[in-house]
Amino acid sequence: MSIPEIRLQFARNLKEERHKAKLTQEEIAEIIEVSVRYYQMLESKKPTAVKIDTIDKIAKAFKIRPAKLFNF
Repeated sequence: MSIPEIRLQFARNLKEERHKAKLTQEEIAEIIEVSVRYYQMLESKKPTAVKIDTIDKIAKAFKIRPAKLFNF
């Protein structure tokens, strides 16, 4: 089963925003109150599905609009 392109793009954008913010995966996981393992899966080459509430927490942590995480 192939991974939907929207998940792959989200993962790439998530990683890029985290690097811009100079945060580790552990730090952002703590900020958004998820496990490190779950956060790692969001940025992986086979990203898991993500809840809209989690997207909102991530966007707030990075001080960006949620839509920016889906820019293609």
